[in-house]
Amino acid sequence: MTIDQSANIHPSSVIEAGAKIGPNADIGPFCHVGAEVTLGAGVVLKSHVVVAGWTDVGDDTAIFPFASIGHIPQDLKFGGERTKLEIGKRNRIREHVTMNPGTQGGGGVTRVGDDGLYMMGVHVGHDCIVGNHVILANNASLGGHCIIEDNVVIGALAGVHQFCRVGRGAMIGGLAAVVADIIPMGMVIGERASLDGLNLVGLKRAGVDKSHINGLRAAFKAIFMGDATVKNAIEDVRAEYAGNPLVEELLTFIMAESSRSLTTPSKG
Repeated sequence: MTIDQSANIHPSSVIEAGAKIGPNADIGPFCHVGAEVTLGAGVVLKSHVVVAGWTDVGDDTAIFPFASIGHIPQDLKFGGERTKLEIGKRNRIREHVTMNPGTQGGGGVTRVGDDGLYMMGVHVGHDCIVGNHVILANNASLGGHCIIEDNVVIGALAGVHQFCRVGRGAMIGGLAAVVADIIPMGMVIGERASLDGLNLVGLKRAGVDKSHINGLRAAFKAIFMGDATVKNAIEDVRAEYAGNPLVEELLTFIMAESSRSLTTPSKG
């Protein structure tokens, strides 16, 4: 066990032998930190937090009461293999959040990026790869093996099916059930989520060049709302908007190999 002298640990908490507690960490009452856990500098466990398994928590991350971090995956195929959960820096992990490590069949690691907000009751399933500046609102859930890119916002009570990809800057409405991949900057809504346009507000807030946004809007309409097949539309868009980084990102995402289909606009 390695506990930095500057760390503050409440006497009611249990720190197992082997744990590593970084400088200025603050562990409140009735927490339990497992033997293979590493807490970075300035990590705060408010109270009644359990961090288990082979889990690394990055600097200045705060975890709120009754969160369960690093316990074994909710996967019946899991056989006790040694797998890992990596959580980045400056995350806010609120009450009753659960995050599970990876599985041998899924690469062995669940990875959560930096500067995220995980609101009350959120679940991050095994083998997920979650980017930076991601927000999951209350009780949103990620099935196993999901890939969530940077700056994604997922609304309350939304669920993302296992193996789905959600592209950078996408926004998922509350209560949506996502069963297919979502394009970068896409905006989806509905009980069975359908593509409802682009996250233009997010792009504008990020200060993206207006000409690039306009090109992305035109490409979106050509691919998803035009008369041509998606394949032909992509070829036309690639030729017309070469050099537009948003369009290139969109096309790269669509053409990448995936085990899921693509979320498209509702035909209704």
